[in-house]
Amino acid sequence: MKLIKSLLAVALLGLLALLPLSLSQRLGHRLGNRYWRKGDAAKMTRQTRRNVNACFPEWSESEREALARASLQQTGCSLCEMGMAWLWPAERTLKKVRQVHNEALLAEAIDAGKGVILIAPHLGNWEVLNLYLSAHYPFTAMYKPPQMKLMDDLIKRMRARLGTRMAPADTRGVRMVMKALRRGEMVGILPDQEPDRSGGIHVPFFGVQALTMKLLPQLAAQTGAVVVCGYAERLPDAQGFDLHFVAADEQINSRDLEAAAAAMNRSVETCVRALPEQYQWEYRRFSTRPEGAPRFYS
Repeated sequence: MKLIKSLLAVALLGLLALLPLSLSQRLGHRLGNRYWRKGDAAKMTRQTRRNVNACFPEWSESEREALARASLQQTGCSLCEMGMAWLWPAERTLKKVRQVHNEALLAEAIDAGKGVILIAPHLGNWEVLNLYLSAHYPFTAMYKPPQMKLMDDLIKRMRARLGTRMAPADTRGVRMVMKALRRGEMVGILPDQEPDRSGGIHVPFFGVQALTMKLLPQLAAQTGAVVVCGYAERLPDAQGFDLHFVAADEQINSRDLEAAAAAMNRSVETCVRALPEQYQWEYRRFSTRPEGAPRFYS
């Protein structure tokens, strides 16, 4: 059954890769609208609303509803752009990058010689960001291998086609990341997924206690690496993508783990507030609650 699912997923990616970016994004908007029309019957819609309502209590109800709907549309775009991001020739995809903002921040960090940790939240199209970094820098990316081996092989091959080294989210991957930082290179880590309880600490994210990874702040403290946030903004009307690089909160290198983890979350918040509709709000970011706290999702 896993093999059949993998083959179907690869076939779907192949079909999506045949589409121009304009049609991929149009299809993505329709997919997001489909989830929205299902309303409370759609799990993704319920979770998006729950997260948006909790993270933006100062917004009006109509503003939060508009953000939730736009977020589902943008998530649909991210899904439908996977054919472009993974199966198009790299040069063709990179031609969709229109502007790169504040890249001097990366150059300065590389010149410092201590290595660079690139925080890449689930914002915009992170696959385009990965491809750009692979084309311009020695780059190691941590990732969580999927259960389907065929998909894992495809992900590793396509993400690594410009030289990216893929580090699994395990002990071996951590060793790969440490070696890359000691060489003064760049590593990329997704900071906004729930870790195992043993690998996380509860700190605020948009004012809500969220189980947050220890690994990234520990790496920053141990290595003295410069931490930079990055994301690829999806431009309207299929114009392409703008890349943005933002300095992380200065407390992220603190040896106080709680302070550093909170600084990491604040760094992600800064990026998300600049482009809230393109964040992956449907993810169950607040599933694991502090001891004694009520369930967050129904």
